[in-house]
Amino acid sequence: MTFRPSRAYAVTLRQFYLIRGSLSRFLPLFVWVTIDIVLWGFITRYLGTVATARVAFVPSVLGAVLLWDFLQRVMQGVTMAFLEDVWSRNFLNVFASPLSIGEYVGGLVLSSVATSIVGLVVMIVVAGAAFGLSLAVYGPPVVAFVLVLWLFGIALGILGSAVVLRLGPAAEWFIWPIPALVSPFAGVFYPIATLPTWMQWIAHLLPPAYVFESMRAVVAGRPVSPAALPLGFGLAVGYIVAASAGFVAVHRYAVRTGLIARYSAESVS
Repeated sequence: MTFRPSRAYAVTLRQFYLIRGSLSRFLPLFVWVTIDIVLWGFITRYLGTVATARVAFVPSVLGAVLLWDFLQRVMQGVTMAFLEDVWSRNFLNVFASPLSIGEYVGGLVLSSVATSIVGLVVMIVVAGAAFGLSLAVYGPPVVAFVLVLWLFGIALGILGSAVVLRLGPAAEWFIWPIPALVSPFAGVFYPIATLPTWMQWIAHLLPPAYVFESMRAVVAGRPVSPAALPLGFGLAVGYIVAASAGFVAVHRYAVRTGLIARYSAESVS
């Protein structure tokens, strides 16, 4: 099966035209991330005034919010691009074209790259201008932080799209809570060691857990575990491979059973 980048780019270009022509699609790219950063920025500033210990709340808490929001934007970049085709009843038209499933998923990923970069830039600017947070405070590891979270966000987005493809448009409500379900295990705001043992086992299987543990080590002035970020990277790549394989399997099932032809606005079974 051939992969033509130009076809994947066409999927991304369609999303660009949709966003460019709709204020309701354009504003969410930066409005919600701005609200999150401002809200959590003032919370961290307040904590800094009432805490007795000298804890760097801005880089530890606000930085965690920024990075976790970035992961959510990456995931939503994939799922929203997919759902646009579902909502517009364009899904069957897409797969009636010569576009391969790999090219289609590649286009969704490229769309996510573009939208998540916009969100990340806005978050960095707001956090820096309003609360003095710079990603430079994390040093060179910040590149690995962003990369691991970006890869895992892509995996979650592909997985969410596969769920909707299999269960129908009504199943989109299953995918929005995914980041919230993952966050307690990922240790976004607290060390993994505070979790019960069974939750720690799950945390060790999640790439974000290694990112936020490493981030707290940097803020505390401790050395980052040499194996943490490579392990997180490897897990994230593995999740992308597994999610992509799952999406392909669901698509094949939908085509083989005729499920894709019965795709409706409510559900399929």
